[in-house]
Amino acid sequence: MALPSSMTVIAIKAPGGPDMLVPEQRPVPTPGDGEILVKVAAAGVNRPDVMQRKGLYPPPKGAPEIPGLEIAGEIVALGNGASRWKIGDRVMALLIGGGYAEYALAHESHALPVNSLPMVEAGAIPETFFTVWHNVFERGGLKSGETLLVHGGSSGIGTAAIQLAKNFGARVIVTAGSEDKCEACRKLGADTAINYKTEDFVAATKAATGGNGADVILDMVGGDYIARNYEAAAVEGRIVQIAFQDSPKATVDFRRIMLKRLHHTGSTLRSRSIADKGAIARAVEDNALPLLASGKIKPLIYKTFPLDQAAAAHALMETSAHIGKIVLTVE
Repeated sequence: MALPSSMTVIAIKAPGGPDMLVPEQRPVPTPGDGEILVKVAAAGVNRPDVMQRKGLYPPPKGAPEIPGLEIAGEIVALGNGASRWKIGDRVMALLIGGGYAEYALAHESHALPVNSLPMVEAGAIPETFFTVWHNVFERGGLKSGETLLVHGGSSGIGTAAIQLAKNFGARVIVTAGSEDKCEACRKLGADTAINYKTEDFVAATKAATGGNGADVILDMVGGDYIARNYEAAAVEGRIVQIAFQDSPKATVDFRRIMLKRLHHTGSTLRSRSIADKGAIARAVEDNALPLLASGKIKPLIYKTFPLDQAAAAHALMETSAHIGKIVLTVE
């Protein structure tokens, strides 16, 4: 099948609000060494896309300036040395950018088989599940019988973390900003859901754990949550930082780290090496994909938008009204 020479993409006209996302025509990219070209069926919308649109999260060197970090679709071309997949394979993939488009490039090692999953669900998996697996299980070392506290439990990251942690035998506590969001988290398996607008999550976490605190805390808020996480953590607790929706700066009493023997770590995914992301992809394929394929867990899809309505998708994300994932679809 001959590929078209041009495609529709969603470009960022200038840093600013959702209305800065505009459809444009661009050349269809050619896969380089080890890369695959995917005809996109669905692309997940994530907070880093919003940050990039605002001019607060520039793409790494060599990455496309088109937003979009995860897609699902069909492989239509292979670069030199790309041998794992064949043309026609249905895959979902983590990208360094360029997902808001009709065609997108991915490294072959960052793709997973879609199997029987609907494309909309598959497009909501890579960025979220790679992030959760690496941070909760690899960096945080969550084990069966331990307690995980997830801030932003109703987000795409949070809803994935709840399901994965429960399936691996952990107890899960979440914070969320409304009773509806708390109830959605309980339905997904959270043992305790704390409305952070009406309850103190430190006291509630201690109450839910018999005074022990949480063994692993996944935080995307930062700011004054940093000091409060140290209070809410168990002895030998691990706090994993993945974002700062509040401030990246805080005043903290670091004696808590010594007295409780805490570990505070963190990571970003986008700037990691090809090999690093490939290793995370294999871990997700081994540990999470069987649960996704069997239907034991699934990404929670809140709403889909056609590609050319990416601005509306970003406007919705910025209300924080959604529970789960927002996905762009490509006809």
